[in-house]
Amino acid sequence: MKQPETTTLDQFVQPNDFNQIIDVRSPAEFEEDHIPGAINCPVLSNEERVIVGTLYKQVSAFDAKKVGGALVARNIAQHMDEQFRQHGKDWKPLVYCWRGGSRSGAMTHILRQVGWQASQLEGGYKTWRRHVLETLQTLPAQFQYKVICGETGSAKTRILEALAQQSAQVLDLEKLALHKGSVLGVLMDQDQPSQKYFETQVCHALGQFDPAKPVYIEAESKKIGRLRLPELLFETMKVKGELIRIEANVQVRVEFLLRDYDYFLTHAEKLKSQLSFLFRLHGKQVIDDWHSLIEQGEWATLVEHLLVQHYDPAYRKSTEATYAQLGQASSVVVADLSPAQMHGIAQQILAL
Repeated sequence: MKQPETTTLDQFVQPNDFNQIIDVRSPAEFEEDHIPGAINCPVLSNEERVIVGTLYKQVSAFDAKKVGGALVARNIAQHMDEQFRQHGKDWKPLVYCWRGGSRSGAMTHILRQVGWQASQLEGGYKTWRRHVLETLQTLPAQFQYKVICGETGSAKTRILEALAQQSAQVLDLEKLALHKGSVLGVLMDQDQPSQKYFETQVCHALGQFDPAKPVYIEAESKKIGRLRLPELLFETMKVKGELIRIEANVQVRVEFLLRDYDYFLTHAEKLKSQLSFLFRLHGKQVIDDWHSLIEQGEWATLVEHLLVQHYDPAYRKSTEATYAQLGQASSVVVADLSPAQMHGIAQQILAL
């Protein structure tokens, strides 16, 4: 069936036969948020967008369009030559820009002139963003959540991964947030996504799930790093979630953390810097003691001290305050959190 020249959001979110989504906005706009699966083929670079926008505001719309038209034409030609040349006649891309205007219109027109069945998304990204916000106000409440809790080092994220490998529905918020959810949760050389893109990913993930089946999720607070959880999702898992508690002793958790946070062993100064954020909670002497253990390479002792002195008390206080049903949690007691045991732990959880 031939694609129409424009496509509404309702038509897009229903099953369709588009085989590529093209975001023609600037790289900065794309990085902040975009439709999942889209590729970025900007018709104006970050700098070019500023130039055209300045002309529009300070000179005239006509002058801005003259300069912008030349830039857009050159950039589309480059994409045609470098990215689109390999596509056959059956290629059906969906194209969008900020609000379904001239940027995506120009790209769609050229592609259709070639003979490809390109279609422009009506309303562009702004319509998509409104869809995400509206969906997050209703969709999270449609699921039953199995909330995995347990003190720091209980391998909750690895257990979620093992559950996903056994075809369970898993919403791994920390993976989407690119953060492990604590003062040491920052990932080396990886920045967290924007709040908008985090929300887009959560919305997209939930949209793939079957409401008739449970969703496994980790017990989180309102924020993961600097990112806020969608309010309805947090409230639903907090109030209606069925808690499953992973119980492991300190030594087992120390061994796991030394494997899971091994990147800090080669970034001692970064580790010391992160721990310094806890100065107001623990004072100079405790921070100095932790720094000394880092300098001496006493990693196991350091991790045990961090668990006993900071993480365990903080986690218990936070979890008890957030999840009133903690006392009714099912328990899974584990004596080994090595990778070889993850499959079996996931099976125990699925059997509850």
